[in-house]
Amino acid sequence: MTEQSGKLGFDRYLVGEGGKRLFLFLFGGLLCTVGLHSSPFAEILPGLKLIIFEPDYLVSDYFHVGGRGASFLNSGILTLLFTAILVYYKIHIRGISIAAVFTVAGFAFFGKNLLNVWFILGGVWLYAWYRKESFLKFIYIAFFGTALAPLVSQLMFGLYLPAPFRIAAGAIAGLSAGFILPSLAASFLSVHKGYNLYNVGFTAGMVGTLYVSLFRSHGFVPEARVLWSTGNNGLLLPMLLGMFLTMILAGYLLNGRSFKGVSSIWAHPGRLLADFVDIFDFPPTLINMGVNGLLVTGYLLAVGGDFNGPTLGGIFTVVGFSAMGKTPRNIAPIIAGVVLGSLTKHWSLSDPAIQLAALFGTTLAPIAGEFGWKAGILAGYVHSSVVLYVGVLHAGFNLYNNGFAGGLVAAILVPLIETFRGRETE
Repeated sequence: MTEQSGKLGFDRYLVGEGGKRLFLFLFGGLLCTVGLHSSPFAEILPGLKLIIFEPDYLVSDYFHVGGRGASFLNSGILTLLFTAILVYYKIHIRGISIAAVFTVAGFAFFGKNLLNVWFILGGVWLYAWYRKESFLKFIYIAFFGTALAPLVSQLMFGLYLPAPFRIAAGAIAGLSAGFILPSLAASFLSVHKGYNLYNVGFTAGMVGTLYVSLFRSHGFVPEARVLWSTGNNGLLLPMLLGMFLTMILAGYLLNGRSFKGVSSIWAHPGRLLADFVDIFDFPPTLINMGVNGLLVTGYLLAVGGDFNGPTLGGIFTVVGFSAMGKTPRNIAPIIAGVVLGSLTKHWSLSDPAIQLAALFGTTLAPIAGEFGWKAGILAGYVHSSVVLYVGVLHAGFNLYNNGFAGGLVAAILVPLIETFRGRETE
């Protein structure tokens, strides 16, 4: 084999299945490495223990609970394990695969941990077994469905009952929640017509509301809280900038030292299921991911936001879904709508809930992509109000609160927008 043919073979590996798997494993490895170097090792294991035994309903910043090192290690290990599941089942890595793994990685900084996620996955597996269908058919519902992981932690470690009863209650709640998710997720997609990218988040909000209603009717009402750390910018900002610039550079090199295809991605409306890896290939998608990462990181820096577990989760989720729907063109109007809301409403852009609304509210990006920037600004403006109050329905047990709110906003706004656009066309 000549040196030239060997180089071509390696290049094909990097842009193919092997390269995508390597990318996800490197991402998980980076998170683990940062964790091991950001805290003394003697503090990491006790921190992981605190994370695992903490009731995890919104908002539970793992930086506050267990420290930086334990938080990064929790996220990195989960990223490696979930990627290994995809590899074990020989699943073709697509945009939805990247979105799912990045979302798990992000929320592993504030709600998902090495214990509570497996009960949700187990429930989805039981559903597949009951239906005599392959688990692979529902694997992404299982991955995204870990939004309900706090149900497990809260019941296991937040009830004043003997340990066997608490553990049994948490396990049953997690398994049952996972069991009912697959049959509901497809149905709820029709409610927002694919204009809410976090469809399982919308579904999980409905399921969480059901469970919380049952809990409250039996006298169990968790206290609202916000665990929110500050002072992490010095560590996280350089890491994020380096990561996203590397993505852009790697995508550029793998794309034949060009930005070919990126403009086509940015012209796409992003409505579900818009799998950019399948449609446009991995290298330009990687560039899009890096650009969006820089955009939302820059936004957070501009408004004086905090770089911590929850906002890191928001940034990673935006970057992950940049492989499946989000582009600078369709997320910028949503963020602009949240900014506009700060001028007329009684909150600041630096408030924790609003920082998260701007990041996770980009779930409504397809509205801007399909109907234009004005509709996107309107969606962001409305979303910034709705998301503040719907969390009471599921009491924070659905980590994808913005996905729940986004589903409601899309379900109401999209038919109205289509009506008025139809009148203008006529």
